[in-house]
Amino acid sequence: LDFNVDCCYNENNRKYSKAIIDMEAIKDLFLEERRSQIVQHAVREGRVSVTDLSQMFGVSEVTIRADLQDLAEQGLLLRTHGGAVPANRAPELSFILRRQRQVAQKDLIGAAAAEMVSNGDAIFLDTSSTAVALARHLRRCRDLTIITNSLPVAESMLEASGVTVLVPGGTLQRETISLVGVDGLEMLRTLNIRCGFFGAHGLSDPEGLTDVSAAEAEVKRQVVGMCREVVGIIDATKWGRAGLASFARLDEIDAIVTDKQAPAELVRHVEVLGIKIIQV
Repeated sequence: LDFNVDCCYNENNRKYSKAIIDMEAIKDLFLEERRSQIVQHAVREGRVSVTDLSQMFGVSEVTIRADLQDLAEQGLLLRTHGGAVPANRAPELSFILRRQRQVAQKDLIGAAAAEMVSNGDAIFLDTSSTAVALARHLRRCRDLTIITNSLPVAESMLEASGVTVLVPGGTLQRETISLVGVDGLEMLRTLNIRCGFFGAHGLSDPEGLTDVSAAEAEVKRQVVGMCREVVGIIDATKWGRAGLASFARLDEIDAIVTDKQAPAELVRHVEVLGIKIIQV
């Protein structure tokens, strides 16, 4: 009797286990189908929101955010505030796209560059995503003046009571979320800008620091000439690359803050030219 009971129990247990496995398979199938449909919807509509997708599929917003994060990691979507857009529709200059690359390295570079700033300084921060990372480390400064044509940099300083932000006028460039144009720079010529921090598409010899946007490069080129010290803030992927337009010659650059993955041969070459290299 005991044996029959055990057999019956084991048989039921096997059936129960099989049922669990089948349900997990169904859940996985539903998951993949949902994520596939999310990508299709994003391509069709141009963008998707967490709220809309939650209502559409009848799942929580937490679940949708996990879906979007997984799809972003696969390179199928690009995360945005409150949703996502198809990755293949994001332009090369997209600030959102650039901000999601080399995040850890940019934060380290930003922290190291912030150590070069003192209370009471007047500095320039450009429109690079690395400049935004730098700005986050300057919120506790006192009597600091930040000059920038980057709207994300300006926004990041809203709650920094010890920081004054000056934004030169210009034309809105949506891809970089910045104001471009040299007319608004005239006001800067009366200021003593101790240091300018510049991200770049690339650093090479003889091109120096370069950008893929001629309009952005022209603004940077003008500001480089107004700064007493010019500092490049670039991660390892930018070394040896040359963009469309140069904005700082090598002999105009005083220092470069980069990460430890920067190619050693190129780093030594630049150091020989008298440029200080800080690797983090």
